[in-house]
Amino acid sequence: MGGFHLKTIRKKMLPILTLMLVLSVILSACSKNDNKASNSPSESAKATDSASPSASESASAPADDKPDNSKEVKLVGYLLGEAPKGMPDVLSALNVKLKADINATLELNYIGWGDVASKYPLILASGEDVDFVFAADWNFYVSEATKGAFLPIDSSMLAKYMPKHNAKLPPEAMQAAIVNGKSYMIPTSTPDRKVNAAVVRKDILAKAGLTNVTKFSELEPYFAEIKKDYKDMIPLNLDSQYDLPTPWGYLLQEKIAYPGAPIDSGDPMAVGVSTDNEDPSGKIVSMMDEPFISAEKYATGLMKKWYDAGYVNKNPYANKVRSKDNFCEGKSGVAFGNSIDLQGTLSACAAKGIDVQLIPGLSPTGHAPSNSWLNNGIAIAANSKNPERALQALDLIMEDEAYVNLVYFGIEGKNYAVTADGKLTLPEGTTAENNTYPPDAAGFWFVNKDFFKPWDTWSDSYVELNKKVKDYLLPPTYLGFSFNSESVKSEIANLKNVSTQYASPLFIGVVKDVDAGYATLASKLKAAGIDKVKAEVETQAAAFLAAKGK
Repeated sequence: MGGFHLKTIRKKMLPILTLMLVLSVILSACSKNDNKASNSPSESAKATDSASPSASESASAPADDKPDNSKEVKLVGYLLGEAPKGMPDVLSALNVKLKADINATLELNYIGWGDVASKYPLILASGEDVDFVFAADWNFYVSEATKGAFLPIDSSMLAKYMPKHNAKLPPEAMQAAIVNGKSYMIPTSTPDRKVNAAVVRKDILAKAGLTNVTKFSELEPYFAEIKKDYKDMIPLNLDSQYDLPTPWGYLLQEKIAYPGAPIDSGDPMAVGVSTDNEDPSGKIVSMMDEPFISAEKYATGLMKKWYDAGYVNKNPYANKVRSKDNFCEGKSGVAFGNSIDLQGTLSACAAKGIDVQLIPGLSPTGHAPSNSWLNNGIAIAANSKNPERALQALDLIMEDEAYVNLVYFGIEGKNYAVTADGKLTLPEGTTAENNTYPPDAAGFWFVNKDFFKPWDTWSDSYVELNKKVKDYLLPPTYLGFSFNSESVKSEIANLKNVSTQYASPLFIGVVKDVDAGYATLASKLKAAGIDKVKAEVETQAAAFLAAKGK
């Protein structure tokens, strides 16, 4: 949702997502409902029957019931982020395939990370032509579904218009997407299997006398060495959204398995209530309660020490360049991302002969929370003029290998190539810096990732990390749950404002006194209505756990 994204942050550690997470909202919040309305086992079973067809049901669709695609249509889709420079060429190739297969073409638009909170709901409410939009448990899914912005998706629609995806999607994925008795999202069939990771340079580690670094807090000598001998490099060169809270989050996670709180508030910047991801009881706590507050003060204490020592850029709020995008150019001492979205960075460093080490962001028990199916998905807009054709297009984009390679990696021979031993590589003349369509950059995070091949540039440390990912991942207590914030939406908005003004400085250590900073934050959160939000979260969370038999 790739920081600690949910992502997360998606992406993946996603700017907005990451800030939400490190503020202790949700890492892999998840799924479903008005939990009060559809959380009983019997109702869940009914929802599964109606929303999640089996592969046999798909196969039973009558052959003469094929969609009528005689009329050519133009589909309009919205994804998050920014279109890569090579998108026009990829979209042209994509439209050739769509025209041949389902007599449709696609117009693709992007909502920038800084505009998601304002533009995403607006586009859906505007009445303009929209056929599908990116959807996720961390990105307004519950709130927009509750508003009626999305088209309900039932088993017959999936069987008829998305047979490939229907065959790959387990019933529990569509059940997780239930809101007030209906599913409004088409979840990915392959939830991200990733962990957050920080990338550092081995040559500087060696100069600092460091070997086998496993915790972010152990990097202080590394930062000192950069400050002393690398005048153009800032040890922690943080951007304003994704990176800003991420080091703080790594330090926090050394103390506690956070954050697992089930808040999909409709505004992922709003924060304040959390839970320990690995606490089977699922106790809901304020971020001002123990054990969180002690862990937060520990993290802020170290960040203050590092900021005062000049290890952090003076004004992250004004920096728009992520650390992973200038790490290989020698501008940042650490690159932050996750085991998926760091591939381009690692390739760029390998091309420059820079050897790196990856430090995964793990809890004290050595785990990271696994993602829900709802971490990446697509929703059909309620006002779509061509929902059936949109579903057919998404079926191909999500589950046909040729389509997956095109939208995720670009044009073969230009943006990527395949080696004789079946690995991905860059074509001659194409580098990580000049590739117009970097992998993972175009927002198609919901495709079937089981089609992905390894890259020939993967370093030994990256290969080792990927081998361990499955062992790291642990399902959080609230996997499969989303918070419906309708009854506390005003308080959620207040919490967002407080977080921006009083929590962000604590993340980078720009405070005179740590204890005083948290005392002020606690006071402001209380005035914003955190107790009311916590009570509502507890009610819905209890219903969710009861339905699971806990």
